[in-house]
Amino acid sequence: MTSSPPPGEYRSTFTSRSPSSTVLPSLAAGGSPLATEESPLLLHLDRSLSRSRSRGPRGAGVESAIGDEEDDEVPEEAESASSSGGGGGSSRRKGGAGSGGIEGGRGERTKKRLNTLKTRSRYYIPVLSWAPDYNLSLLAGDFVAGVTLACLLIPQGISYASQLGHLSPIAGLYSAAVPGIIYAVLGTCRQLSIGPEAALSLLVGNTIMEIIGEVDRDPHHPLGAAAKARIGVEVATGMGVQVGLLTFALGLFRLGFLDVVLSRALLRGFITAVGVVICVEQLIGMLGLGPILAKLADPPTTTLGKFSFLVGHVSQTHKLTAMVAFSTLAFLIIARITKKSLKNKKGLGFMKFIPEIFVGVCVTTFLTSRFGWDKEGLLVLGKIEALGGGDLGVIGFPIKTSTLKHFTRTLTASAVISVIGFVDSIVAAKENSSKYGYSISPNRELVALGAANIASSFFPGLVPGFGSLTRSRLNGEFGARTQMSGLFTSGSIFFAIAFLLPYLFYLPKCVLSSIVLLVVWGILIEVPHEILFYARVRAGKDFAQMLGTFLLTLFVGVETGLVASVAFSLILVVQNSTQTRIKILGHLGDEWVPIDENPEAEEDVPGVLVIRIRESLNFANTGQLKERLRRLELYGPNKAHPSEAPRREEACVVVIHMSDVESIDSSSIAIFIEIVEAYQARGVHIFFTHLRPAQMQLFEVSGLVDLLGRSYFQDDVMSAVRIVEERGLGSTVVLR
Repeated sequence: MTSSPPPGEYRSTFTSRSPSSTVLPSLAAGGSPLATEESPLLLHLDRSLSRSRSRGPRGAGVESAIGDEEDDEVPEEAESASSSGGGGGSSRRKGGAGSGGIEGGRGERTKKRLNTLKTRSRYYIPVLSWAPDYNLSLLAGDFVAGVTLACLLIPQGISYASQLGHLSPIAGLYSAAVPGIIYAVLGTCRQLSIGPEAALSLLVGNTIMEIIGEVDRDPHHPLGAAAKARIGVEVATGMGVQVGLLTFALGLFRLGFLDVVLSRALLRGFITAVGVVICVEQLIGMLGLGPILAKLADPPTTTLGKFSFLVGHVSQTHKLTAMVAFSTLAFLIIARITKKSLKNKKGLGFMKFIPEIFVGVCVTTFLTSRFGWDKEGLLVLGKIEALGGGDLGVIGFPIKTSTLKHFTRTLTASAVISVIGFVDSIVAAKENSSKYGYSISPNRELVALGAANIASSFFPGLVPGFGSLTRSRLNGEFGARTQMSGLFTSGSIFFAIAFLLPYLFYLPKCVLSSIVLLVVWGILIEVPHEILFYARVRAGKDFAQMLGTFLLTLFVGVETGLVASVAFSLILVVQNSTQTRIKILGHLGDEWVPIDENPEAEEDVPGVLVIRIRESLNFANTGQLKERLRRLELYGPNKAHPSEAPRREEACVVVIHMSDVESIDSSSIAIFIEIVEAYQARGVHIFFTHLRPAQMQLFEVSGLVDLLGRSYFQDDVMSAVRIVEERGLGSTVVLR
């Protein structure tokens, strides 16, 4: 075992990519050098890397050197060069032109290929990068974090599965244990906690109840509890397969950028609405109104209907249930606030390791058993059945007729779960990687999360598992420094499944609702801060998006709300990408600067409109280029309604500054030809300046240079303005 720094100082070897890490990734990742005798710089880098590898597990250097994106792979040219060029040349010098030299060259090439395979393996299977150098200095923090987090996940998993997912409590425990093992092998974030989430469990539960409602339509032959439970297991298993395969496919197709596509305001509106939906559902259980709701001939299924039921039956509250539930919730909230305020005070750092949820579960379970509260009408968890209801087996192949018969019905919900689960996971992963100084790969995260959920689907009736921001933060604060903490968490949960389930017989169900409501409290408490932030920065558009998504999710449905959120986010992205950034330039000293950013700049050349395009041009953002130019010509840079009268006279000369345009596609060239022809038809002269050589070549082969004439293509704006003045092409620009 090698020495390692203290957990708090665990840092990456590289923080940015260097030329050598781009061309020779296997060198940067700690493999054998690809340098030849003629490359002393690369040999020096190799020796530096060898020294840096002794500072900690290889994961730090491998992840940073390879980078956080899939594009950081070994280029094919570098591989072939390292195999045939570098190795062969070296062996020929050592062995000459004979058979010995040939054999030596083959040996070198084989060695290079093995080193490349080793580097690739560490990238695609991250456990190979950190496990070989794992040591005792990291073990203590990982063990404490893993066991402490398990004390939180055990009651949370039971609560999410039974209260939100309408599944067996044992399903929640397996959902918290199985994905963490797979993620520890394939995941790139060292602190990410994988397990069931409240919003995703709610989506699964809503889908299950909707399908049961569609099947159970015969009032004369209603489905029994066992039949409903079996349908729930089949639906959950099928959704687990779909979620896993969809997430895995997103990773294979390198769609890890999805987290930056979705609007923060839309997601905040969706999450807030989900919190309200969960709150209404859990209040029914906390007030002891569940048995009354179950006896209704036509129980409400919408949030508004359940809220009406809650208000109408609040007088029938079961007092003991409400007392236990709300006293537990108060204890959890006070404990959380107290821990947060005391965790940084000297001598009280141990407070963060106290699992208040586990303590609450133990205390209420003991009191219920001791005083016989279950005999007074307090509903308890009871005997926990085996996974799958006892007749489906603990493990089995998930793709079969029973799980596929609802395939089309559950596909949309599964896609929604995949997207929202990944977004939550990648936010947590990025926060922890930034805090502890290493890099992650969003695409590798998608693959790891997909594989984790595919593995979970082999256990019937589980809810999907994704990363949690809150749990991941706690994992890091508890001392987790590698993915080994996730293995300790899963091991602790399996220990509870094997030995502790009988002790949960007297666990009150209303306490599980209190645990879920604690999560909702954490969501809703952030809403006022978010609204005040939008008010301070005057982001009325973002607030409108948040409010619209909130209302849609609350009154139409959770699934519909999130689909609308994703669709609207994509529309916003398309809208922003199709608006070309153009500025009107004015003369300020010896420079041409945007007049809206520099009020002292003047358009002092009569009849000349000088504009600067501030981005590369492609088919997406050039479709409205003609309209944008016309609008700037008539109204200037300030906002104006199209019905208003023009504020400027039409220009006689237009000069287009192109220095910020790095690339132009064929669609943009075609649009430019149309623009030139339209201006020529109006008698307007158009100049292009600051063109790059490649762009000038495109203008030539497209016929644009012949259409205008070479004198209309100048090196800079001043050269174009001199030609305008010499030829007398301008006229007066009159502001109205």
